[in-house]
Amino acid sequence: MSHYFEIQNLKVNFNSYEGKKNILDIDHLAIEKGKTFGLVGESGSGKTVLALTILNLLSQPPGEIEAGKIIFNGENLLDKKESFMQRIRGKKISMIFQDPMSTLNPVFTIGEQLIRVIVHNQTIGRKAAEKKALEMIELVKLPDAKNMLKKYPHELSGGQRQRIIIAMALSCGAEFIIADEPTRNLDVTIQAGILKLIKELQRELQVTVLFIANNPTLIPAICDEVGILFEGKIVEKGGIKEVLHNPKHPYTIAMLNAIPKSKQEKGGVSHQR
Repeated sequence: MSHYFEIQNLKVNFNSYEGKKNILDIDHLAIEKGKTFGLVGESGSGKTVLALTILNLLSQPPGEIEAGKIIFNGENLLDKKESFMQRIRGKKISMIFQDPMSTLNPVFTIGEQLIRVIVHNQTIGRKAAEKKALEMIELVKLPDAKNMLKKYPHELSGGQRQRIIIAMALSCGAEFIIADEPTRNLDVTIQAGILKLIKELQRELQVTVLFIANNPTLIPAICDEVGILFEGKIVEKGGIKEVLHNPKHPYTIAMLNAIPKSKQEKGGVSHQR
């Protein structure tokens, strides 16, 4: 059976003066079209390395892709040249980064940055790109869209900046979105709004999402399936209830047990200790 997105026997290493260290060793991961898959793991487990590997943005060296396949729409991305990847980044696969302030340029307005992304990835002129930028601001439910385009990143709140990053990721029609801990530095109420927005846009636009998180309580609100990444390996994966209510692997059990009972119940991960 062929899948819309699939990882097969992926091994990624990092080389240093101390020698070679295995960072990722993923036997299999599949995501069906139009679904959201949650990948949960602690810092250093390899989540962001996986995202960069998918987009062929992993620095090599020190990174090294030893083996494996990453199949998207029937194409093995690891076999492709950079010219091919440049054609699909932004247009087919896009990424929502966890830190908007490191992604947005502080010296340009939001409108100018969004317009440049659109012009770079689509064969349209400046006027059409301006119209598209306005539409994207409205799509991510930011108020007073025309005025928002005139603002600089430092004039926005953390939640507003993250909505801008989501708008950029979707602005050129990408059908597969990698969301790398998009709510990491936001407070709880803002987190909930961003999760709701991503879920609504996923349904409305029928995009496929790889949602990366270090907090399992975020997963039930947005994902169809979940995988647990530990030391570069997916140690458990399946449906939300299967994994987060009835975990089998010791790491998953320990991770859920570390969450206070009240937060387990609120987040929909009510694992019985």
